[in-house]
Order: sequence, then C-alpha cells, then structure tokens
Amino acid sequence: MLNASILFALLCVLGLLLFFSGLPTLSTCALPSIVSDHSGQSFKRPLESVLVILVTAIYAFAAFWNLGNRQSPQSFISMAEKAAVLEMDTPEDAGRLALFPGIGSGSYRIEYSVDAEGWFPLESFLQDHVAVLKWAFIPLNLDDSVRYLRIICDSGSPWLGEVALFAPDGTRLPFHTDVILLCDEPDTVPTASDFLNSSYFDEIYHVRTAWEHLNGIWPYEISHPPLGKELISLGILIFGMTPFGWRFSGTLIGVLMIPVMYLFVKRLFSSGRIAVLSSVLLASGFMHYVQTRIATIDSFAVFFILLMYYFMYGWLSTGKRLDLALCGFFFGLGAACKWTCLYAGAGLAVLWLSDWLRNLSREGKRVLPAFLKNAAFCMLFFLAVPALIYYLSYAPYGRSEGAALFTGSFTKTVLENQRFMFQYHASIVAEHPYSSRWYQWILDIRPILYYLEYLPAGKRISIAAFVNPVICWGGLFSLMILLYLGIWRRNRLAFFLIVAYLSGLLPWMFISRLTFEYHYFASAVFLIPMISYIFWIMENNMRQGKIFSLSFTVAALILFVLFFPVLSGLPIDDVLGSKLLGWLPSWPI
Repeated sequence: MLNASILFALLCVLGLLLFFSGLPTLSTCALPSIVSDHSGQSFKRPLESVLVILVTAIYAFAAFWNLGNRQSPQSFISMAEKAAVLEMDTPEDAGRLALFPGIGSGSYRIEYSVDAEGWFPLESFLQDHVAVLKWAFIPLNLDDSVRYLRIICDSGSPWLGEVALFAPDGTRLPFHTDVILLCDEPDTVPTASDFLNSSYFDEIYHVRTAWEHLNGIWPYEISHPPLGKELISLGILIFGMTPFGWRFSGTLIGVLMIPVMYLFVKRLFSSGRIAVLSSVLLASGFMHYVQTRIATIDSFAVFFILLMYYFMYGWLSTGKRLDLALCGFFFGLGAACKWTCLYAGAGLAVLWLSDWLRNLSREGKRVLPAFLKNAAFCMLFFLAVPALIYYLSYAPYGRSEGAALFTGSFTKTVLENQRFMFQYHASIVAEHPYSSRWYQWILDIRPILYYLEYLPAGKRISIAAFVNPVICWGGLFSLMILLYLGIWRRNRLAFFLIVAYLSGLLPWMFISRLTFEYHYFASAVFLIPMISYIFWIMENNMRQGKIFSLSFTVAALILFVLFFPVLSGLPIDDVLGSKLLGWLPSWPI
C-alpha cells in the first residue's frame, strides 16, 4: 500500500501530465520569437511593478527570517603553543566546556586541577577543518572539588574565539582567565550548537576564507576563484562575523534574482503577466531558497549567469553593443566567482556564433566586415575585460603575501592558483552519502541534506536542497517541447533557452568527480523561462490558457509552503519531516 507522501508525489506527476495535455497542436500553433527589446517598458505598468515588488518583499521576508544569529564571537586569538587556565570563583561541578573554534587546525588537551599545581588529563578536542566556526560542547563531568581547568594547544595553529563553562543543570559558571579574549563576549555563548549559531556544510570553507581575506591571511579555500568569498566578506563587514553576517550577501543576491527573473522573462516574451508569474515561480524554488541562504559561492555565480543571458538576449534582439558589453562584464564577474560560469560562457559563444552564421546564410559575404568588427569588440569584452576582473579578484591573495598588483610575484600567485584548481578538480576522489549524478538532478531523484538535527520530544530540524518538483518535472516536460520546437520548427527563442539550460548541464555529463544536486542550480534557474515559454503558447493559442499558467504557478507555490519547514530549518515533528523528505525512496529522510 502506498504511503501518503508517495501518493502525493504521484498526484503531482499526474497533475503535470494533465497540464501539458492541454497544449495546442505544436506543429501549427503560434510561437514566441526573438523580438525587439521591450525591457524598457518593464516598470512602466504600475500593476506589474506593484506585484513584482510585493513578490520580492514577501520572498525577502522569508529569506532573511531565521537566517542566523546576529551575535557571535568577534575576537579570535591564535592558540599556537599557548595554554589558557580557567579559574572558577569557587569549586564547582563542571558539566560541559563550550568552545568556539576560529580558523586553523590543531588539537587541544584539557586538564583539571584542584590547586593549580597538580594537573590531570581530562579530555581532548581536535579542531580540524570541519570544526571551524561551530560551537563545540565537551563533556567534563567533574565533581565539586575542581576549581581549575587548563586548555593546552598540543599541535597546529588553531584560533579560538570564546570559551564558557556550564554546570550539569545547564547554568553558566563564572570563571577568570589570563587569556582575556576567550571570555570577553559571554553574551554570544549559546546553550547548544545549531545552524543558527554555527557554520554548516561548505560554510566551513567559504566563510573562513572570507574572514581570512578581510584580515590579510592566506586563504584556506583556494579551489575556486576568490570573488565569491569576497562578496561574502561584504556581509561580514556590515554585520560582523556572525551567521547572519556571513549569509547576508548570498541571501540578498537571492532576493535580487526575483526582479531580475521578472525582467528576463519580460524581455523574452514581452508579457508582463507571464513575467510576474515567473518571479513567483522563482520565489517558490526550493533550490533557489536554500542555496542562497547558505554562505557558499554558487548564489553569486548563478546570479551573474542569469544576467549574462539577459544581456545576450538583449544583443540578439536589438544588436546594441551595450548589451554585449554588459554580458561580457557579468561573464567576468561570474568566472571570478566559480568556473561553472565558463560553461555558461561557452553557451554564450554558441548563441553569438549561431546568430552570425544565420546572418551569413541570409546576406552572404556582405556581413563579414561587421562580423570581424563585432568579433574584435567581443575580444575586448569577453576576454580582456573578464581577464582583468579575474586578475584583480586575487587582490586578497597578494595582500596576504605582501605582493602588489601587476607585479611578477602577484602574477605568479594567480597563475599557480589556476594550475592548482585544475589539478584539484581533475583529480578529486571522494565519497559522500548525498552525492548524485546529473541524470538524478533532472529527475529530482537525489536531494542533498545540508543539515539534520534531532531534537527532544520527537522533533527535528532539516535543511534539504533540491528543485521544487513542480518546477523540476514541469521544466523537464518543457525542455522536451522546446527541443521539438527548436529543431523541427527552428524557433530561435526555443534554441536560446535550450542553449542556456544545457550549457550548465552538458559539461557535468562528462565529469566523473564527486557531484551534488546543487551543481544543477545554474541549469535549474532556466527551467523557469522554459516553463514561461509554455505559458506563452497556452495564453496565446488557448481560450483558457491564462487559467493553465496560473494554476501551474499556484501549484508550485503550494508545494513551497508545504515543504518550507524542511527548507528553512524550522523545528517540526520528526514524522512530518520524514514524510516530506520521503516522496521517493532515494530521497534522504
């Protein structure tokens, strides 16, 4: 007998089949095409403006809600070859020792004493790369004869932010220490570690690197270009080294993607209604919501990819060089965040070249002078300008080494990092329980569970990253239709969207290294314009087409509300969490 979650998933698929069964005859229906630019009219219609602002505001509230603590230790001290003695005011039962590790790796030995003369081993703590910026609670179980604790760094160069002592009943124990920076922010100490006060998943790499960039320290994470971490550091500059601060920039980018998606779809289809619906679809996106709320670099890369294709379409539809220049500029910003933007750049090259080949087939050799002139323009804005942006993004590396820009030593550092990144990604060998392959992404078969914590009284906290099933499966149906229309009816707009989508997916088909669902983010964002293409067909070829597009959008929004607890880290009943993440047997529960 099917359980309720699997039955609901089947109903979702059935609903999508019914939706797409309503399509008119594709061989004869009117199709959208690449048209003259209408983006300037985007915000001239008051109702559209109000609706987009409303959608963005509601999404922003949901995105910044429960994002992370705004108080966290700000002062850190290197504990290399150091020891800190904690002296309690009176002998007490010490139940737990709380530590907030900063950057660096090493190990601590924890000892106790009744008179500060004879010391006895108690516990040890390894501060490896996984422990960075996470509150750690070490059990002590000492009786009331103990008055002194000593934390000794045994190895490495770990940094420490704050320490605290708790009695077995959970009350804080006052103490004094000669290392003042370890007890100067007592109000920041929580009673337990969770995602609101600590780093989770890949934040352990990117956040610490953002902090290192700010403090002139050689970065730990050098397997990706630095701009994404520098953008994370902007939030830290504004709000401090807190979970809210290090997640702020990515979350803000996620909010800005809502109006950008509206403008993009408006430019594609010249339909304000469909553009507004597309902004709602993006706001209902599971991947978009979860991925932009964790402090990693993918949010920035996808944001710039969306802008790259927005301006490439502008050039294809109007021929304005400004659009082409801005496309190249955002390509440079994206490449300086993550190399996946190079895949998107290859898609831009396909679109650019196919447009010139089309002109050549229609007008012959007369277009060659214009082609060569435009090619030279692209050499400037797609090679020289991005290369300069990429090069300058390494400024924090130079600062940590004392190397000035445009010097031989700085250039050597940049070039050596390119070699390291290529070798690292080419040779990485690892396993992970939530890893997945590209064919699993397009079917929503294997989400990644970023965070899972079991609470008392049968509660749990989950944060899972995957695509809204309505958008994922509906987008896959849309892709099949666009492939037909792009090939058999030679529709240029369908071809544009297919290239945008596949440019982020095709390279992963040939990559054997460890991959995850979030690698689909750069392609998944284009599922929404592809679905919007189907909306346009229905609304322009069917009497009830607007009802179809609205019902699809409402279904996606309902699923977002239903799954919101396991996307946002909201404490819920464990049984409910298992049902929400148990639609398919391969989903992590």
